[in-house]
Amino acid sequence: MRQAKLFEFDGLVAGVDEAGRGPLAGPVVAAAVVLDPRAPVNGLADSKKLTAKRRDELAYEIREHALAWSVAWADPAEIDAINILAATMLAMRRAILGLVVMPNRVLIDGNRLPDLRFEQMTIAGEAIIGGDDLIPAISAASIVAKTTRDRMMVALDKIYPRYEFARHKGYGTDVHREKLREFGPCCEHRRTFAPVRAAS
Repeated sequence: MRQAKLFEFDGLVAGVDEAGRGPLAGPVVAAAVVLDPRAPVNGLADSKKLTAKRRDELAYEIREHALAWSVAWADPAEIDAINILAATMLAMRRAILGLVVMPNRVLIDGNRLPDLRFEQMTIAGEAIIGGDDLIPAISAASIVAKTTRDRMMVALDKIYPRYEFARHKGYGTDVHREKLREFGPCCEHRRTFAPVRAAS
């Protein structure tokens, strides 16, 4: 997990989002971001609507100017053990736990909330469909999660070059499915996903 600098601040709201629920390989990554209203980041939007270059620029700005941020993930073995939805909720919970300040409230993209009970405290939460394009803090989390996962997949490409992870980031593209058929899955593949299971 990675975190930003520590601030003491009341009324903290964290935006939370994930990247990588759909791929056939790699982790599902979640980010939690507490933006600083005194240092707004311009141009925030759903990460899927931004170019890779712009995502990288904004991710840098978010890390520099947010009150706090954290990234966490669930790996393919965890995804296979508990299913992708539960693994996504686990990654989100880990990202919230990784914040250097505990928010009073979390806003999460989607229609489900992770377990927000922490020791003797329960954090208020709201799930917002399309929140990554509506709520700046969720947009920021979307960008941080996406850029982090993309970097992780580029790193995995160096370990498993035959699958070309840097090219498709683990998604089920024609190229990826062809490599799966040719080489079978590696330990970074999600073996409970049908195309991977068929290639095993």
